[in-house]
Amino acid sequence: MTAAPALGAPTAPGVPVSPKKPAPAPQVAPRTGNVEVVIVGAGAAGIAAARRLAAAGRRFALVEAAATVGGRCITDTTLFGVPFDRGAHWVHMPEINPVAKLGPQTGLDMYPAPPGQRVRIGHRYAREGEMEEYLGGTVRASTAIADASRKNDISCAQALPKDLGGWRPMIEFVLGPFGCAKDLAEVSALDFAHSAERDNDLLCRQGFGALLAKLASGIPVELSNPVTRISYAARSGGVEVETARGQFEARAAIVTVSTNILSAGKIKFIPDLPKRQLDAAAKLKLGSYDHVALELPDNPLGLRPDELVFEKSDSTRTAALFANVSGTPLCVIDVAGSFGRDLAAKGDAAMFDFAQSWLTGLFGTDVGKAVKRRYATHWNDEPWVLGAFSAAAPGGQPSRRVLMESVNDRIWFAGEAAHETLWGTVGGAWESGERAADAVVKSLGRKTG
Repeated sequence: MTAAPALGAPTAPGVPVSPKKPAPAPQVAPRTGNVEVVIVGAGAAGIAAARRLAAAGRRFALVEAAATVGGRCITDTTLFGVPFDRGAHWVHMPEINPVAKLGPQTGLDMYPAPPGQRVRIGHRYAREGEMEEYLGGTVRASTAIADASRKNDISCAQALPKDLGGWRPMIEFVLGPFGCAKDLAEVSALDFAHSAERDNDLLCRQGFGALLAKLASGIPVELSNPVTRISYAARSGGVEVETARGQFEARAAIVTVSTNILSAGKIKFIPDLPKRQLDAAAKLKLGSYDHVALELPDNPLGLRPDELVFEKSDSTRTAALFANVSGTPLCVIDVAGSFGRDLAAKGDAAMFDFAQSWLTGLFGTDVGKAVKRRYATHWNDEPWVLGAFSAAAPGGQPSRRVLMESVNDRIWFAGEAAHETLWGTVGGAWESGERAADAVVKSLGRKTG
């Protein structure tokens, strides 16, 4: 897609400025009827697909089950009075991330995330030599996983070297739950090895969800209208998409719902999806990743804005701290993997108790007294998501390519799970949506009329 010119670009000297044309009437999202393409889901993949189809002049309907656009990338400003990303927050790999490249068009404030991280050992920070041990162990672990993946797609846990010593629990957390939303025993070594490096990031001061919503502005979306059935047995050679408020007939559908939604059967396909696609979704099921957000005025932790802190833990009962988000009093504690899943299942009280006791164990008892407002996400219970992001099970990495295949040239799947190297990222979901839209446009053939 060709990028739009920068907003406010100067006019060339001596070139007269044309009078402004009247603004076009806002488009209204169709609720029923005939279109060329129905896009199911208005997360990053759905928005990207819609923009691509709009640029190609195709008639489409974008239908979303939730009350807002963004999918797993939503910014809330009411809970704390400052932007809080309930889901994705990091704009990974800005040099190749299509969302990062579109960011300047939105007018929002994009800035580099601070490099590196800090490690807390009890009530103190790791010393230089200890950080070298940890970083060296992380490199050895990642290298061992990559080496193992060339021979056989075992679990990442099976591939870990034996010499990680006391750093092993922390390294397992950083590479597994924090990076993949699953314990390393549940993650394909091949999938891990294929994922692109994610050490370089941007942040959006107004929130990543706000950035995505800006990119969706102008696109007609039918919100709070879940799709219940997709029939691709239509005699016309197209699809019939039934929603809570009516039915669409189209030549193709782009389905961007999560793999967990597909596996749960929340959308009925007629005929049933091929076993090939269903098996792929099952092998790419979402992991668990939640935020416990705490308001800590006056910076009692003494940390810089956007500082990332891990703990040298001795068990899986650990977390990551993202402090003073964009210079605000908001601190976010991330819990993930099997521990995070079990903790979230116990409810808000258990999540708050863990977060405060964990911080107290690292920064002293006064921290608990400083907490004001608080909030915990529960992505596993979000009815139109049912989890965080995908990581392939051992042996399941080829399923990503299977998920990219069309079904009878009528249904295409898109989303972060349908990307081989950028899985688990908003950028990967966006790129997947663009790919699916391009494939649909090609399938539709030359536009007439």
